[in-house]
Amino acid sequence: MNAIITVRTLLLTLLIILTSSGVSMAKTPDDQLIVGMNMNNLLSLDPAAMTGNDAVSIIVNMYDSLVELDPHTPSNILPGAATAWKISDDGKLITFTLRDGMKFHSGNPVTAQDFAWSMNRLMHLNLAQATTWKSYGFTADNVEQLIRAKDPLTVEIELPKPTDPKLVIYSLATLGSGSILDRATVMQHEKNGDWGNGWLTTNEAGSGPFKLDVWQAKDVLRISRVDNYWQGDAKMKRVIFRHMTESQALRLMIEKGDIDIASGMSVPDINALKSNPDIQVDEVQRGTIYYVAMSLKEPHFANPKVREAVRYLIDYDGINKTIMPGYGIFHQRPIQKGMDVTLPDPGYKLDVEKAKALLAQAGYPDGFTTTLRVLSDPPFINVATAVQSTLAQAGIQAKILTGTGNQVYGAMRDRQFDMLVGRGGGGVDPHPHSSLRSIAYNPDNSDAAKLTNFQGWRTSFYDKQLNDLIDNALIEKDPVKQKQMYVEVQERYDALFPAILPISQMVDSVVVRKDIVDYVPHPSTTTRLLQVYKQR
Repeated sequence: MNAIITVRTLLLTLLIILTSSGVSMAKTPDDQLIVGMNMNNLLSLDPAAMTGNDAVSIIVNMYDSLVELDPHTPSNILPGAATAWKISDDGKLITFTLRDGMKFHSGNPVTAQDFAWSMNRLMHLNLAQATTWKSYGFTADNVEQLIRAKDPLTVEIELPKPTDPKLVIYSLATLGSGSILDRATVMQHEKNGDWGNGWLTTNEAGSGPFKLDVWQAKDVLRISRVDNYWQGDAKMKRVIFRHMTESQALRLMIEKGDIDIASGMSVPDINALKSNPDIQVDEVQRGTIYYVAMSLKEPHFANPKVREAVRYLIDYDGINKTIMPGYGIFHQRPIQKGMDVTLPDPGYKLDVEKAKALLAQAGYPDGFTTTLRVLSDPPFINVATAVQSTLAQAGIQAKILTGTGNQVYGAMRDRQFDMLVGRGGGGVDPHPHSSLRSIAYNPDNSDAAKLTNFQGWRTSFYDKQLNDLIDNALIEKDPVKQKQMYVEVQERYDALFPAILPISQMVDSVVVRKDIVDYVPHPSTTTRLLQVYKQR
């Protein structure tokens, strides 16, 4: 009996030593990738209906698209299901040549007809992913005529209205809406004219390197390797996505080696892992921008002198150095960093005396009272508190109103706010228009327009000259002239003392075990897992 107790004691002591010394007690299988993530927003696996980045990151590994974007240089377009593409001289027609011999997971051949049908289905369902294509002028009535199969391996996309065809190609690569569906398989599961949407919510009909094994909502999703994929078989036998909402749990599990990759962790937990030699943190720059917004429906902010004063009442340096590490990087332009057209930051700094002088010129020598809406989560609330403090130095007393996304952005969408600290902008597509359309563009300033996706519209910020510059830049075919036009857009935006003041550009951190090789997080969340393997 004493011997048994002694052995138990020794084993317990060993366990304590190993745990306290940080020795990993767990190890994921060599041929399986285990990903910890929050699946609360994973509501459908139908490429036409998906919402949020989490869905995109899974769907792009089960479906092929015509083209892909280079994760290292996102403006560089790579072949996907299409081996080549050509834009007509007038910019109205894009022709894709498909790869011969591709197969869906069902064994059916991948054809141009499948792609054309997939886009036709997208517009007829009119779900979340149709929005971008509607902005290009596609409708359920015209899509069948404009997106067509010329022959089994040739796709033609005829643009319904003038736009930059390169932006359309980017959308095919980044949105997931350009996924090629196995029409024969999907239509086998059609019910009551739903184009197979009910079935595809929890199933897939793709041709990608992985196929769906099982999805248990808010629990686990597993995909497995497909044999004889056109780019070569995936190096991982399967990938398992586990639903995990607690940042500390993610941290503990990746430290122990229970998971290989973790996304959605809090910045403090991420920072705590940076010194761990077994773990690396990949910071991915997104196109989304943190900003301070003002409503021009509020009389104070309708005055450009007041907006200029607010520009000098933000401690950009302090916010980015003390609040934003892990969340964002210094940025003061409406076009995301990394574009060849993006101008250098103008270098605005906190200047209380200058702001006071501007407020006096505007007729508010003693300042005024206002409200500042913000999410209660970091870094938003921290930025709002910092802005509140510096506004007060010039006499602007801003009462902070915290709330949910619907309470904060809902008020903004309804044009019923004074000031707001938020995050938005395009940037999924590596094209300047993606940012401008969201932040600066407002072609119709009426309340009835309901341009709720345009944050410029939400602020009631309107300038016809600016809108015209953005419109003309988009359709300019000469790249040199187009670049100069985007420079003029930024200069014009700056000169107008805009209603949305960029502060920082979003950074998204992914935590990865060091034995994971060739995992390259993509700025558009279209991270492909085909080449990922473990080196142990």
